[in-house]
Amino acid sequence: MVKIASGIVEVCVFAVSDRGPQYLLLRRSPAEQVYPDLWQFVTGSIEGGETARQAAIRELSEETGLAPLGLWVVPHVNTFYDPAQDSLNLTPVFAAQVDAGRVPKLSVEHAEYRWCGRSGAEDLLVWPGQREALRVLHDFIVSGSAAAGLSRV
Repeated sequence: MVKIASGIVEVCVFAVSDRGPQYLLLRRSPAEQVYPDLWQFVTGSIEGGETARQAAIRELSEETGLAPLGLWVVPHVNTFYDPAQDSLNLTPVFAAQVDAGRVPKLSVEHAEYRWCGRSGAEDLLVWPGQREALRVLHDFIVSGSAAAGLSRV
């Protein structure tokens, strides 16, 4: 029977500049065994007794050296099937706003970063769930809808 797992978080980092909202994407290192060179959001495992929110803040710091000005729960859960573990993974998605112009300090997991507008970010993301998370984030949080006030944590 397929297991259901929820041990990973994703954090879509954004900044608002004079060019509008910009989204931070990270390119996985070519040395990574899983998905080398893949563009992604901040992504990582929930450790020990952490909550998903705590893991999101820790992963943001570990992978970029950035601290959030604000943190939101994106009203979207990314899902994927892992055939190696025969598990269906449910991944909560968070949004973290940082100051515009910040330069991330990448961990060894990543080789490159880019600040992109929405369409540029969509072009780099390969997974439909991540593209959908970006759309939901943009439409319901960054654009200032009522969901932004309701989902801030």
